[in-house]
Amino acid sequence: MEDCLAKKMEITVSEAEKRTGRNAVNMQETYTAYLIETRAVESQSEGQCAPVDSLWRRYSEFELLRNYLSVTYPHIVVPPLPEKRADFVWHKLSADNMDPDFVERRRIGLENFLLRVASHPVLCQDKIFYSFLTQESGWKEMVNETGFQLKADSRLKALNATFRVKNPDKRFTELKHYSDELQSVISHLLRVRARVADRLYGVYKVHGNYGRVFSEWSAIEKEMGDGLQSAGHHMDVYAASIDDILEEEEHYADQLKEYLFYAEALRAVCRKHELMQYDLEMAAQDLTSKKQQCEELATGTVRTFSLKGMTSKLFGQETPEQREAKIKVLEEQIQEGEEQLKSKNLEGRDFVKSAWADIERFKEQKNHDLKEALISYAVMQISMCKKGIQVWTNAKECFSKM
Repeated sequence: MEDCLAKKMEITVSEAEKRTGRNAVNMQETYTAYLIETRAVESQSEGQCAPVDSLWRRYSEFELLRNYLSVTYPHIVVPPLPEKRADFVWHKLSADNMDPDFVERRRIGLENFLLRVASHPVLCQDKIFYSFLTQESGWKEMVNETGFQLKADSRLKALNATFRVKNPDKRFTELKHYSDELQSVISHLLRVRARVADRLYGVYKVHGNYGRVFSEWSAIEKEMGDGLQSAGHHMDVYAASIDDILEEEEHYADQLKEYLFYAEALRAVCRKHELMQYDLEMAAQDLTSKKQQCEELATGTVRTFSLKGMTSKLFGQETPEQREAKIKVLEEQIQEGEEQLKSKNLEGRDFVKSAWADIERFKEQKNHDLKEALISYAVMQISMCKKGIQVWTNAKECFSKM
């Protein structure tokens, strides 16, 4: 971790800006660009003020970066991006992806994504990631030149491997189930929070009615008027405070959403392992088949029924020369198959070792982050309740003075 980029460079997404331009098909579109600022840490420690480098990136460029990282490092649980459009929001909050509050929360999420990558012991050393932070023009071309799209596995191929792999690794199967359950639990939690926020918003706003009634009442009371007016003021302040409270709460929800999306990153690692296991099993099956064919040709016996065997019986046997030539070709293919199988076994073992090390790192990070987020959420709720108690305490004092 001492060599990670986050230790050497300050990275911030400091600003978001609404822009209008033309897309790939020459249609006008409105989008949001984000200002990434970087500063070297070393010169600061030496007492010098390092210059700030800055460049603008669109959300689609962040997506391209993450796709590249996911394909290039399939054994790593790649940090997720914040949501493109708001989900699991209470009804008074805008779901518009151009809404200033949503854009601000997404800015924070994009900064968090960059810091996650910059803190990762492997991802932080990637040259394309470094160029994303420091090279504004020509970056997309640089990514595309890596040819990472050609290495991407198709969804159909991944689905095929899921159903046809014969000997799945129990650890990855359990991890896949865990990621499904984690996603389900956090989804339910976010839905409950959104419903609670809706009800809380209603309760707070109804307190504004106290303020209106006390104010009207104070107009017809001479001795009690000042006390009622003051109590009404406290109720108005209380009713207005809910907007800021729920906006702050949304930031805690975003921390939970990050792990909602991390669940898919976990599944991606599991899918890659299934694909590798499936390829290994297919290679082993092909090798066994070729060995059997070679043995049958050498001994002149056919163990299993085949159309080829029936054809030989009907139209005559092959000449010894033809059989020898076929055996020679098969022996070469068997040798190649054995080398390929050995290579795939080695590749599979390396993948499992690297993937499991990163999964353990992720688990430690997850436990720490979710614990901190839930504690902070509880502290915020306690603080909110204390403010409610204070409002009613103030109202009680106003009533006592009447």
